[in-house]
Amino acid sequence: MRILIIEDDTETAAYLAGGLEEDGHVVRRSANGRDGLSLAMIEDFEVLVVDRMLPGLDGLSVVEMLRAHRVETPVLFLTTMSGIDDRVAGLNAGGDDYLVKPFDFAELLARVKALNRRRRGTSGETHFKVADLEIDVLKRVVKRAGREIALQPREFRLLEYLVRHVGEVVTRTMLLESVWNYHFDPRTNVVESHLSRLRTKIDKGFAHELIHTVRGTGYCLRAPE
Repeated sequence: MRILIIEDDTETAAYLAGGLEEDGHVVRRSANGRDGLSLAMIEDFEVLVVDRMLPGLDGLSVVEMLRAHRVETPVLFLTTMSGIDDRVAGLNAGGDDYLVKPFDFAELLARVKALNRRRRGTSGETHFKVADLEIDVLKRVVKRAGREIALQPREFRLLEYLVRHVGEVVTRTMLLESVWNYHFDPRTNVVESHLSRLRTKIDKGFAHELIHTVRGTGYCLRAPE
């Protein structure tokens, strides 16, 4: 992917650029809103990572002006502004996702890749297969090794999200936002309890586990090597 980082903190920008380039992406950087806006207007990028508080032109204004000029490049806001009203303002300005500093790089990378898939329209797939696990999203059918597995609606949504991000680490925050539509931490173990039940249904009794806990980071669904 070609990714533009609009971030005035040089250490944060360098850290982001280094990690994204190490993952194989091409990165451009801008340290102020006006230059970032110009770059985003004249060059093609798959994803923009934008700070809210920028010199010259704030991040909200940058994205609002891009949308006014019909530039639809997906935007991930990356900011210290963590309130619910701040998140709502960012999304209403035309942002596609919102991540609060301090952040885990694995989560940022997963969100950037998800935005790019959404841009390409790959999220419209309706049938998935991971090893011997099959999911038909339209029919709401889950099978493993040919055996149908009954899931509750929330369990199905949780599994669907994991499958759409197969091989990637997804964090508790990502699951809360995408499966439960919580844009705050309710301080409950809702994710952990649902994942525990889902793993019992998907993995128990089979030779290989597909759902894995990534200690200190999140969860990952992947096929055995």
